[in-house]
Formats: sequence, C-alpha cells, structure tokens
Amino acid sequence: MIDGGEAAAMDADRNFRGSVPALYDRYLGPMIFAPYAADMAARLAGLTQGHLLETAAGTGIVTRALDAVLPPGVGIVATDLNQPMLDHAAGRLSSTRVSWRQADAQALPFPDGMFDAVVCQFGVMFFPDKARAFAEAHRVLKPGGRLLFSFWDRIEANDFADAVVKAVARLFPDNPPMFLARTPHGHHDTAPLRALLREAGFGTVGAEAVERESRAAEARAVAIGFCQGTPMRGEIEARGDGALAAATEAAADAVAARFGAGPVAGRIRAQVVTAVR
Repeated sequence: MIDGGEAAAMDADRNFRGSVPALYDRYLGPMIFAPYAADMAARLAGLTQGHLLETAAGTGIVTRALDAVLPPGVGIVATDLNQPMLDHAAGRLSSTRVSWRQADAQALPFPDGMFDAVVCQFGVMFFPDKARAFAEAHRVLKPGGRLLFSFWDRIEANDFADAVVKAVARLFPDNPPMFLARTPHGHHDTAPLRALLREAGFGTVGAEAVERESRAAEARAVAIGFCQGTPMRGEIEARGDGALAAATEAAADAVAARFGAGPVAGRIRAQVVTAVR
C-alpha cells in the first residue's frame, strides 16, 4: 500500500513540465538516451508490418529512432501521460505513420490484440502500478507479440548520474535531492519485474545488461541535463533561492574533477527486457 508521502514523491518524480522537456531532450537525449534508443530500434528491425505502441514516449527519442529504422508498413502510436513531453516530441518529428496520444500505460485506451509490439524505454520505473502496466501491455498485444522495455541499472554503474547525485548531496547534506537514485535508478532488480511479467501472462521473458558510453561536450552540459532537465530540478529549487544555480555549479565541478573539463565520457548501464505474449 502506497502512503501519502510516497504518493506525493511519485507525483513529483513525474513532473516534466516548464523548461524541463526541452532541457531533457537537448542535454540528456544525446548523452544517455540515444544510445539505448538505437539499440531498441535495432531489436525491432525485423518487424516489417503491423502496429507498434510506445508507452512513456517522453520527448520522442525512441520514436525518432524507430521511425528512422522501421519499414513504412509499420504504424507507430507514441503515448505518454505527460502532455508537455508529447508536445515537445511532436514538434521534433513530422512523420505520417506516427500518431501522438496522451495515455496512461496502466489504462491503455486501445482494444485487445491491436499491436504487434509494445516498447517502453526508461519509463517502467515511473509506473506506480507496474503489474497493471504489464497486464495492459499483454492485453493490447497480439499473440506472439513482444513487449520490450529498458530500465537503468544501479546508479553506481552510471558514472555521470552518480557523480551529480553525490555532488548535490554534499551541498544539501541534511536533505539531499534523491530523485535520480530513488526513481530512475531505484528499480534495477530484474527478479520482481520478471515475476510481474509472468503474472501478467507473458511466457518467454529475457533480460540483458547493456553497457554503453555516455558522452557530452563539457562537464557543465552533464550538470544542466540532470539538475535542470529532470524532476530533480523541483527538489533542488525547493531548497531556496539560488539553490538551482549552486547545485548546477557543484555538479559541473564534480564531473569536471572526475572526467575532465572538456569533452567528457562515462559509463552507462541499463537492462533491456523482452517478454513474449
């Protein structure tokens, strides 16, 4: 049972509004999400026709990768609960075979057996009821259809995020902003997810660790991406006037000290799950 405090934190962790979507897409998109979008699209390259559903599409990073790789016979429906993210995504991609729709992955507005594949990149961690989301994915898939989703591994295996969280925690030791550790990197155990997928009715379930290199033009770009382009921003701003600027500078200094001040590179690690209906 989720109590009031947990519910409030989960709501805050899904707050991608204001300038956050644009900063998320500009800084974090190429830095940590694009490598996995390419991987996800490659896993679906064998899909030659039919319909694909993307849940938690965010700013459309995976949508653009899918549109570039999949043949014209595949229609794409990209959904997200957060309308500002979808608005930003739709502004970045003009494609006649992609349709955008606000939708909750836990209560999909589609008929049974409509899709040949369901894709969700780095969104499962934000679902309050993962069992419902998996059951809905199973419901809208055709027999033999695939659910593919990714989620971040532990934060210590993701160099930039780890450096930023530690730097900002030192700035606010009594009440450190922990969005990154709590939600994006807080659900990295595959065993509970496998169990939920089997309960939802999926047969074959496989998971693969995928490690890539994250790159940014400079340390400050890393700091802006995480501190200002995620819901961590709200946590930081709640610490008072000037907190966001101070946190961004502290994070930039920490990344530069560990990886250099110029072009920087660090390890990123995620898990990719494939479940067959």
